[in-house]
Amino acid sequence: MGKITVETCEIEGLKVITPKVFGDSRGYFMETYHYEDYKAAGIDQVFVQDNQSSSAKGVLRGLHFQINYPQDKLVRVISGEVFDVAVDLRPGSATYGKWYGVRLSAENKKQFFIPKNFAHGFLVLSDFAEFAYKCTDFYHPNDEGGILWSDPEIGIDWPIPGGMELIMSDKDKKWEGICALCHKEALPAE
Repeated sequence: MGKITVETCEIEGLKVITPKVFGDSRGYFMETYHYEDYKAAGIDQVFVQDNQSSSAKGVLRGLHFQINYPQDKLVRVISGEVFDVAVDLRPGSATYGKWYGVRLSAENKKQFFIPKNFAHGFLVLSDFAEFAYKCTDFYHPNDEGGILWSDPEIGIDWPIPGGMELIMSDKDKKWEGICALCHKEALPAE
């Protein structure tokens, strides 16, 4: 190990990873993922799909999860900056409904590990951002779940600057709050 630094968060399971960056006058080099290093840090998952998106300033994506095929995610920003958020939806968790947010940017090169049964979303703070993430299960379009980004029961403190116009999909504007999940069997018990 030694090529990554791992910070635990107040919500068990969430981890912020900072890779070691080797730089000189030519630029820099870093390992964005090394199985043995992550395994030693308690992230012993097999990732089966990599995704990448590009979004403009003010785009808010989320809060998403898969219902029957939950995914662990390892997320990072390769260009720009986002505020990335995870909400605990694990049945029986002492921190159910709690959220944690971290700024991810091309500059700080941090990564965020989000375990299964967390809702996930992000807000683009820079003019544009390219977002990349690894998943432990494939995307199943008919298995999507979500929570309203502005649910007062969760109370996410999104860093929305004055004058920023939020850009969201119609789907993300219509999700219900977390209390609606309490009345549904939205997430299977593991």
